[in-house]
This record gives sequence, structure tokens and C-alpha cells, in this order.
Amino acid sequence: MDSRKPNGSLPQLSQPPKYGITKPISLAGPSEADVQRNTELEKFLIESGLYESKEEAAKREEVLGRITEIVKIWVKQLTRQRGYTDQMVEEAKAVIFTFGSYRLGVHGPGADIDTLCVGPSYVNREEDFFIILHDILAEMEEVTELQPVPDAHVPVMKFKFQGISIDLLYASISLLVVPD
Repeated sequence: MDSRKPNGSLPQLSQPPKYGITKPISLAGPSEADVQRNTELEKFLIESGLYESKEEAAKREEVLGRITEIVKIWVKQLTRQRGYTDQMVEEAKAVIFTFGSYRLGVHGPGADIDTLCVGPSYVNREEDFFIILHDILAEMEEVTELQPVPDAHVPVMKFKFQGISIDLLYASISLLVVPD
């Protein structure tokens, strides 16, 4: 979720963040000239269309919510097929994390969303992710341009979901139930 204020600026931190083990050169805040330049830069970026609209931001969150639902259903399905108990099926899930420019809040309109799906130890990337989940996504009307890239240095499934570009990676953790 974007933590920007309505004017697009980021909230002030109550304490300066820690970066490494060395002390910062200065803890001084921005000068009046810095604040003015920042305001001018933000205005220019907005006028240039480099911030996404509230509608696009809401659509991205909706798409991430739908992808989260899909991977949870996919893992429950696999859990049931593998003969786990009803309680395990109930508790089974995968969790979606975002990273990259979207997670950092520095993406522009139309940028892809880098996502990582974390699933339980018994769900594998080769067959379960790149074949079974791929086939589920391929059947969905809202998914287009589905392209698995299993042999990449970082194996990824690329697609558009309701027009939003997604790069989806998969990792399993050595637990039967993925914690929230």
C-alpha cells in the first residue's frame, strides 16, 4: 500500500533510519531551498504523467488480491490431491510478496509488479508452479500474454492480469504450512 500523503509526498520519519553501522554525516533536515526544489520536482513529475492514477493504484491492489486468492486455491487443491488431511487442506496456503519498484513505491504507470509466491515444502516449482498453476492461469479470461520462463537465471512466469503486467516467481519453504 502506498504510504504517500494526499499531496504525493512521503511522511516524515520520527527517527532517522539506520543505514549500516557507521554514523551519518549529517542528521540535518532539508533546507527551505531543498523543500522548494522537491515541490517543483513533484509538480513536474505529476504533470509529466509519471505517477499512476488512483484508479490504476486501486486496480493493482485488486489484481494482487485476486492473484493471492488464486494461489491459495491452487495450494489447497494440491494439498487435497496429495492426500493430506482435511485440516491440512484447510490450513494450506501460499503467500504473495511484492518486491522491486512496486514495493519501493517508485514505479511508474504501466510498470510491472514483481511478485514472489511462497508456498509449502511439498509444492515444487518445476511441475506444480510451471505446469499446474500455469494451466490454471491459462484458462482464465483475465490472464493474457502468459509466458513461463523456467530456464531463466531467476525462473519466472510473466503475464498480464486484467492488463497489469506481473512477473511471478515461486519459492517453497521447508514448512508444511506457510505462516502469514
